[in-house]
Amino acid sequence: MRDPVSAYIGLGANLREPAATVLGAMDDIAALDGVTLSRRSSLYGSAPVDSSGPDYVNAVVEVQTRLTAPQLLAQLQGIEEKSGRERPYRNAPRTLDLDLLLYGDATILSASLVVPHPRMNSRAFVLRPLAELVPERVSAASLQSVMDQAAWRL
Repeated sequence: MRDPVSAYIGLGANLREPAATVLGAMDDIAALDGVTLSRRSSLYGSAPVDSSGPDYVNAVVEVQTRLTAPQLLAQLQGIEEKSGRERPYRNAPRTLDLDLLLYGDATILSASLVVPHPRMNSRAFVLRPLAELVPERVSAASLQSVMDQAAWRL
């Protein structure tokens, strides 16, 4: 059996009841076989980036998992599907978005998965909740670079 790996998952929603959706997704992640939810960040609000629609509710969770990164991604996509996630176009408003941000210290570059998440260092709504959980994984320079983006603790 594989040793557990620490992974960080970004959550976001801006349709229907986004706060309830994000909190429910945290519970769904905690219920996955091979996954233990260790910590949850606060909920954050943010305006859409490169998109339109209502403000988002965002958070980050830390999990310990025995799943491989592709297995974890597949499980996360199943949770998105269950929530009614549709992908009509890039950056469309969404019922739920789950992103695998970090998987241990791994660097993964495949057609279906890139870790660390390629846009996480340019998004305040990811960096602020991630820094709340693991400040050592978020550089001061990264936080400084997103100071102009609104992301507020709810």
